[in-house]
Amino acid sequence: MSKLTWGMIGGGEGSQIGPVHRICSALDARFAMTAGALDADPAKGRDFAMRLGIAEDRCYGDWKDMLAGETSRKDRIDLVTVATPNATHYKITKAFLEAGIHVLCEKPMTVTVEEAEDIAATAKRTGAICAVNYGYTGYSLVRHMRSMVARGDLGQLRLIVVEFSHGFHADAADADNPRMRWRYDPAQAGISGQFADCGIHALHMASYVSGQNARELSSDFVSTISSRKLEDDAMVNVRMDGGTTVRLWTSSVAVGSFHGFNIRVFGEKGGLRWAQQWPDQLYWTPVNGRTEVIERGSGNLSAEAERATRIATGHSEGMLVAFANIYADLAEAIAAKKQGRTPPPLACHYPTAVDGLRSIAAIRAAVESSRNVGAWVDARPPSLR
Repeated sequence: MSKLTWGMIGGGEGSQIGPVHRICSALDARFAMTAGALDADPAKGRDFAMRLGIAEDRCYGDWKDMLAGETSRKDRIDLVTVATPNATHYKITKAFLEAGIHVLCEKPMTVTVEEAEDIAATAKRTGAICAVNYGYTGYSLVRHMRSMVARGDLGQLRLIVVEFSHGFHADAADADNPRMRWRYDPAQAGISGQFADCGIHALHMASYVSGQNARELSSDFVSTISSRKLEDDAMVNVRMDGGTTVRLWTSSVAVGSFHGFNIRVFGEKGGLRWAQQWPDQLYWTPVNGRTEVIERGSGNLSAEAERATRIATGHSEGMLVAFANIYADLAEAIAAKKQGRTPPPLACHYPTAVDGLRSIAAIRAAVESSRNVGAWVDARPPSLR
């Protein structure tokens, strides 16, 4: 099978997320990186792309040049990853979807609900795939959690407690660091800082595992560092459309917390807990029973978990394999489209534009709630009410 072709916008030299995408897209040898517009500085972007081995005529100065160049080619890229600041996601993603090129967009998908509605509608109209990189849903045991909930192991879900907290933005003296400054600048990040950056990962995880979506929410945002225009800590309570309550905390000033992405799911028959820093163990406690440690790769897991596992138990896989599972899903889906067939169901777990739309609606609702002293606000996008 020939490789699919892939390009990237943003994620240039020194980027935090760029190397992750380049490694993960290549892990299964399903994609070849053949085009890129990698930096806001055209010369730097072209130079870095050439050093990555991209042909000179496909090392572009900006995304518009890349769109024009790729759409004029018979061997145009199959997939583009958009890894630029939030405020640029909409126009880039829409333009490539309109050209019939599949898109994996970093989250948040857009900065306004209106833009997100348009992206979801554009993907539906054009038939092009628009995925959103909630990459943590690619973990094997996260997919097993989802399977356990879906088959009724927990019974009716009652409560989900989820957090995504870290302390890497806690130093006020580091406020001008360009890797973090844009996250609290409304002109680049939109109306929300930490909730839009990490909190929606947590909310999407709760939705992904439970099979439910946010119906209404109440939030409290705070900027603990006074120079920041957007929040660096948020507490959000969510009522899901299936009746489950979600308690969500997200923070970038939680000193001593290293990428603290954790989820606990409590149902009438038992509870599950999983932490992203220790992703190969899932803890399952049935009501009135003993806690069982479910090990990734240990056998007798769900088909979803088995498909997402690459190496034997006892060898940690981690974030790179989780993100690679999203690319593997997309490779299956894109290949199926090219061949005019239906993709296998196990390849259809990647987050979609509709997931991205729900997240943007939740961001807007959370901002509105916080501005109104925690008032409950409808968290659904207008088109899905």
